[in-house]
Amino acid sequence: MPRSRHPRRQATLASLAAELKVSRTTVSNAYNRPDQLSAELRERVLDAAKRRGYPGPDPVARSLRTRRAGAVGLLLTEALSYSFRDPAAMSFLAGLAESCEAAGQGLLLVPAGPGREDVDAAAVVQQAGVDGFVVYSVADDDPYLAAVLERRLPMVVCDQPREIEGASLVGIDDRGAMRKVADYLLSLGHKDIGVLCMRLGRDVHDGLAAAERLESPNFHVQRERIAGVRDALAAAGLDPATLTVIERAEHTGKAGHSAAEQALSINPRITALLCTTDVLALGALDFARWRGLDVPGQLSITGFDGVDEALREGLTTVRQPAEEKGRRAGALLLSPSHSGVATVEMLETELVRGHTAAPPPGLS
Repeated sequence: MPRSRHPRRQATLASLAAELKVSRTTVSNAYNRPDQLSAELRERVLDAAKRRGYPGPDPVARSLRTRRAGAVGLLLTEALSYSFRDPAAMSFLAGLAESCEAAGQGLLLVPAGPGREDVDAAAVVQQAGVDGFVVYSVADDDPYLAAVLERRLPMVVCDQPREIEGASLVGIDDRGAMRKVADYLLSLGHKDIGVLCMRLGRDVHDGLAAAERLESPNFHVQRERIAGVRDALAAAGLDPATLTVIERAEHTGKAGHSAAEQALSINPRITALLCTTDVLALGALDFARWRGLDVPGQLSITGFDGVDEALREGLTTVRQPAEEKGRRAGALLLSPSHSGVATVEMLETELVRGHTAAPPPGLS
């Protein structure tokens, strides 16, 4: 049978309402407010829509009417692929997604961070169809953050930056948690300590972090964790200026491996490496195996985050509730009671004494 030269046009909400002899509101309610219709009427509307190929009310038009996008924007500190590689970020994302799912909201990822300097941050953020933003560990001078602030939407910050007027915050006491690790190592007898950290600024820097770089980094979390180590050294009567801090722009096990090697080449007396993340610590463990160093007999290594792989390795680390961070950030943003009043939630951490820290050689 030859096809018609004039195929039947797809039904619209108005044409479907006319065909069924009901109001357009009735057709819309069949999709958006089914409790307003009898089961029989709703089934009749949906059957007719299916027969005529009607896909349902236009979500764009609906968002224009309601001024609601039905989605949460997540501003990330790194490239998009980072969220699916980094275990702590993955846990945070899972918790946030759980809150969004419970509220019937979508989730739009907006990556910031290095490698995107040629992208118009303001345009990307302005085009994001969202009702609010969760900002996850972003530098305080990031242009994407500035663009988010310009939109004046509800916002919840996780970890950093800490001082945004009107924004709620979910985080932990990074300084206090890292000091507990340092105090533990000092109690074991360590005096020559090195720190392996993530990047301290949006620029790329791989190497020794000089004093001036430690004083003015743009990432609160790394700054505070290093400060926790320096606090512990000062309290123990040791000079914090002697601390060897090695920075890596990439957050990978390979970066932790090379950072550990560099730290020991700069200061061969180091007997303990405090890493600001488990990913870097796992890389340092790999370096120790490669070099033939016994951990913890010759070198103690600690991490931060409490990710599954680190705990399986028996790493001495700080366990933080990354998934709960995401869950609480989403709940704060999406809570009906959230009226623009900033809320601060500081979650608890736990020092996990694994098998990678022991007294230094000669004291064991």
